[in-house]
Amino acid sequence: MWLLFSVLAAMSFGLRGILYHWTSQQSLNRNVLLCGTFFMGAVISILCVLIFKQAWTSSALIGVQMGLFSFGANASMFKGFAVGKASLVAILTGLPSVVVVVFAYFLWNEHLNLMQFFAFVVIVIGILVVRYSNDITLNNLQGAGWGVLALLLFAGNDLSSKWTTLVGAPLFPTLFFMFTTGTCCFGLWWLKDRLQNPAKTPSSARWSERQTFLIGMGVGITNVVGMILIIHGFAHGKTGLVSAVVALNVLIVLLYTRFILKDKFSKLEQSGLALALIGILMMKIVAS
Repeated sequence: MWLLFSVLAAMSFGLRGILYHWTSQQSLNRNVLLCGTFFMGAVISILCVLIFKQAWTSSALIGVQMGLFSFGANASMFKGFAVGKASLVAILTGLPSVVVVVFAYFLWNEHLNLMQFFAFVVIVIGILVVRYSNDITLNNLQGAGWGVLALLLFAGNDLSSKWTTLVGAPLFPTLFFMFTTGTCCFGLWWLKDRLQNPAKTPSSARWSERQTFLIGMGVGITNVVGMILIIHGFAHGKTGLVSAVVALNVLIVLLYTRFILKDKFSKLEQSGLALALIGILMMKIVAS
């Protein structure tokens, strides 16, 4: 059952990645968009709390920590797509399982066996090959930096999600706190920008703030569905294995960049991407 939840979560997060990339190329306010994304998650979560009549417990407050991690991760991924190469950002944000496997070993004694360590090495080599490919530019490097930051923060969110299952935190109250925290963070950032730039009007952007917020709410559906599925996956499977399977959402984004955006890869980049994906698949197969 954990595998089904993980695969469905990967599909949902892959669609979210595509929507993030598309919106990052539009003339709109990033903070308004992501505020709408998290707001939709909060709305869906509170409706589910009422429908399923779940209890509010102190353990649900872990959702605040999840919200902070998710706030940073989503902002970093969106920024990476805006300034860097989509394929490079996608592969980096698809590798939180590497960090998750290591921390799960120290936190919960989920062992990293020899084959898992070998998979980790393969993934790192793949990333280094992409990093030093011969068509890397300053923009690509900048995008890679944001991608690495998003990787670490997404890993923190995964570990926090696993923690909620270990302490028996109620699903939807936890997600409500998570998405409410994210909404507040992006909302305050949005307000700060408006106060610092009072002369800047929404008319300078292609999308109005209202339109951007509504688009963000649409993106938020993929985000909340993915979170519900991945937490169910963590509840039924090992942390590293679930995270590795969900990391396959990168395949969806890469297919989008290759066949829709016609993003060309050099042979060295192709080799690096292939190695990284092989590493993810190895992590999926050998984790137990």
